[in-house]
Amino acid sequence: MGELILVRHGETEWARDGRHTGRTDVPLTPRGEEQARSLAPLLADRKIAFRLVSPAARARRTAELAGLGGAETDDRLWEWDYGAYEGRTTPQIREERPDWYLWRDGVVDGETVEQVGVRVDGVLDRVRPHLAEGDVVLVAHGHVLRVLTARWLDLPPAGGRLFRLDTGTLSTLGTEHDQPVIRSWNVPATA
Repeated sequence: MGELILVRHGETEWARDGRHTGRTDVPLTPRGEEQARSLAPLLADRKIAFRLVSPAARARRTAELAGLGGAETDDRLWEWDYGAYEGRTTPQIREERPDWYLWRDGVVDGETVEQVGVRVDGVLDRVRPHLAEGDVVLVAHGHVLRVLTARWLDLPPAGGRLFRLDTGTLSTLGTEHDQPVIRSWNVPATA
């Protein structure tokens, strides 16, 4: 069985500045493009059977620069819809809601973590058959990939809070004794 390889897109200005970036399609920074290019050697020797990418330009550009051309887009890999919190930082949100925590309190006029969980369950159902043929790569966003990891591990969607995920990193999910595990996590391409 192959591994499920998760690639978080490279740095954007909003990610760098801590702004919640769900559906706003911001481009990679020059550093983000370099992060994406530096992922290519980590993927080059893999037997990749299937690739999916978020429709966001930042994810598609990361896939292209990482040598993952030809990846199919899947709308279910869009980042969490942050609704009224789109483009805002946690400190800005806490000016109105002092104890706010995304994973516990959610967002206003956006998706719930459970709705994100339903989306990624569909992605996992789609890619599982391809794992019999080799590795599967998903190129997407921090929070959606964290929720997907929780679901891979049979945790509730909010279990994604346990898995910090930086830009321009690679993580792998697999199995041990037929049980889902994390094989590697949040690995940057360069030290």
